[in-house]
Amino acid sequence: MDEKNMDLPMASVGGNEKGYLFEFFQKGVFFTVYPYVDTQILFELTDIQKSLKAYGVNVYEIELLTKTIREAAGVPVKIADTFDEQMLSKMILETTGREVKLPEAMVVAAKENIVESQVKIDISKNKMEASMRIEMKENSKKPDKNMLLEIIQKAGIVFGIQMEAIDQLVLGTLTDAIIAVGNPPVNGIDAVIKKKNNMADRGRPSDLEYSRVDYKNLNLFIVVKKGDILAERIPHTHGVPGMDILGGVVPAKSGKPKPLPNGKNTKVVDENIIVADLDGQIVENGNKIMVDPTIEIKGDVDLSTGNIDFNGSVLIKGSVQAGFAVRADGDVEIRGTISGGNVEAKNIIVFGGVQGMNRGVITAQEDIRATFAENAQMVAGRDIYIGDVILHSNLSAGRKIFVEEHRGLINGGSLAAGEEIRAKCIGNPMNTATKLEVGVNPMLREKYQKVKLDMTNTKKQLDKVQKALAVMQQVDKSKLSQDKKEKLAQLIQSQFPLAGKLQRYEDELVTMQNAFEVMKSGKIRVMDKIYPGAKLVMGSLVKNIQNEAQHCVFYVDEEDAMIKTGAY
Repeated sequence: MDEKNMDLPMASVGGNEKGYLFEFFQKGVFFTVYPYVDTQILFELTDIQKSLKAYGVNVYEIELLTKTIREAAGVPVKIADTFDEQMLSKMILETTGREVKLPEAMVVAAKENIVESQVKIDISKNKMEASMRIEMKENSKKPDKNMLLEIIQKAGIVFGIQMEAIDQLVLGTLTDAIIAVGNPPVNGIDAVIKKKNNMADRGRPSDLEYSRVDYKNLNLFIVVKKGDILAERIPHTHGVPGMDILGGVVPAKSGKPKPLPNGKNTKVVDENIIVADLDGQIVENGNKIMVDPTIEIKGDVDLSTGNIDFNGSVLIKGSVQAGFAVRADGDVEIRGTISGGNVEAKNIIVFGGVQGMNRGVITAQEDIRATFAENAQMVAGRDIYIGDVILHSNLSAGRKIFVEEHRGLINGGSLAAGEEIRAKCIGNPMNTATKLEVGVNPMLREKYQKVKLDMTNTKKQLDKVQKALAVMQQVDKSKLSQDKKEKLAQLIQSQFPLAGKLQRYEDELVTMQNAFEVMKSGKIRVMDKIYPGAKLVMGSLVKNIQNEAQHCVFYVDEEDAMIKTGAY
């Protein structure tokens, strides 16, 4: 206690029961922290700081204060040189009712220490800024730079000190200035989902030349292929921490993450990218992006929808109106009719039948099913099923045409099938011209010719490669240049895919030739009656029906080379 330089303090605050003691002497403030009992801490640093401020101690050594509390050695430690004696007297009077009379020596000491009493430092609540104000009074001593820096140090300010502002305070050009500024944290950025397709573009008609608009192509659906990118997530960032003027780290707020909006029939790749898992249309359901392999038209395909072109399946609850087209890689189901429209798909089902109006074409890779066909044109790779009647229509099926339900009538027009035509009734009593042909598949014949041509070209390429190899293999390989060696390696590699392609073509031709053999035994079956006016074509043979026939089947007798009639 030598540093106290006196026997008794002017005032004391605290005690053993509180765990700490403040002693106010002329030469400074001493702080004692008593050893903790059973490690029970009776106060915190913030409590002590509030007390110091209340008793007029504004400048003290924060690190020393913290150390004294942590060590709790029970030894008085000087933590401040000065205090506001008036605030101390007032506070003690309010809390204890006891008036403290200042010694004359204390008053003199306060007057001598006039520089610190006239310099005020205010630290913002968030500790990111400090301001200094100098109040010059009569007979007061002007502070110098070292004094101001010492006051700043005692206030615990260690970061972001503004030396220019301090210089201006010393020169007197300023009496109030910001003397320290912290470095604010840079908060993180929220994650962002970037969609590759704008759903707002749906329903916008295509542009034609000369500023015209194509209202038959309204782009109602955004179509994607398997593997197409649907959306990408830009991940959130964690931000960069800042620092306050007291040297404390100010944490940054991390950006908010966002879940990927991957829905049905999509797949996540590289953690942040969504791709389509199959061909279809994009559908947004809430926050999810999905791919639907089917699209649904609730009404007609007309000016309200425009043409439909889709790489999946299509369900149309209305009809396809004249002049409009529906194309799909999958199946097309139409609950209404096709009235002069064009439809192309894998399989086509028309609940209400087809009114071709001699303009629309219905094309299926596999099967067509409809209630009726009138003035229609249909082409199917496999079978055509008509539930009621075929009137004045042109139909072609790779395998069979069935008209056996309800009336089961074929009247007028021309029908061709690779294997068989079956109907209840063909023609009518008015002898309407009706042509039926079996043993012919135009689509298969066209494919056969194309495969034959591709096989011939592949065979020529393979022969050319093999001849070049034969020539180069007769030469000593050690004498070949590097370019020649590389060319030889390329020739050896290229012959294998060519040979494989040639084998596939040969297999396809065999399959098609077998199909042609089946067609030779093509038949026309009549469950009820066939009328004069009907013309039957079977291969190279032709038969015109002269008389009504019932419950019969027409076939080719190869020995007699003629079309014969047998029992149904």
